[in-house]
Amino acid sequence: MSDEPVESGEPAESPKAPESSGVDLARVALRAAKEQAKARGAAAQQKKQARRGGGLRSGARADGRDPLPLGAAINRLITERGWETPAAVGGVMGRWPQIVGADLANHCVPQKYDEDERVLTVQCDSTAWATQLRLLAPRLVARLNEDLGQGTVRLIKVLGPGGPQRRYGPLRAPGSVGPGDTYG
Repeated sequence: MSDEPVESGEPAESPKAPESSGVDLARVALRAAKEQAKARGAAAQQKKQARRGGGLRSGARADGRDPLPLGAAINRLITERGWETPAAVGGVMGRWPQIVGADLANHCVPQKYDEDERVLTVQCDSTAWATQLRLLAPRLVARLNEDLGQGTVRLIKVLGPGGPQRRYGPLRAPGSVGPGDTYG
């Protein structure tokens, strides 16, 4: 009996599958035999290496276990982990004086980059330099995006000078901020 549904008592016309000839059957059987032999050979090779006390060994041809130059290994790691943007921003922080100029770099230092918000935080040593950097911020964002790729830096957050150092002495209560709370 056929697996095909029959409607209104009439047999349905079914397309005939081409029957395999002897040559085709022989090819299929040969391919299956080769695959089985290959699998048996690989299993025997692994068993042989396990008896010798070693795992996979490097051969004469290049494979993924061969040593890499340090630069290539670092680039591969950066790409695999998706650290391209933070690495590029780190390079910009290293080249800060060339990007903004020596005068501005002497008074303003990049502190951190927030990848989620795409904000670069810069600390200045005086309010005058902080104001100067705020005025230059749009041009600086455009310059950074030219180097890093469009949209990498959306905003530059400028921090002014910090307050005086907080001193802890014998008359301080643990956890108190004292007069330093007006600066922070």
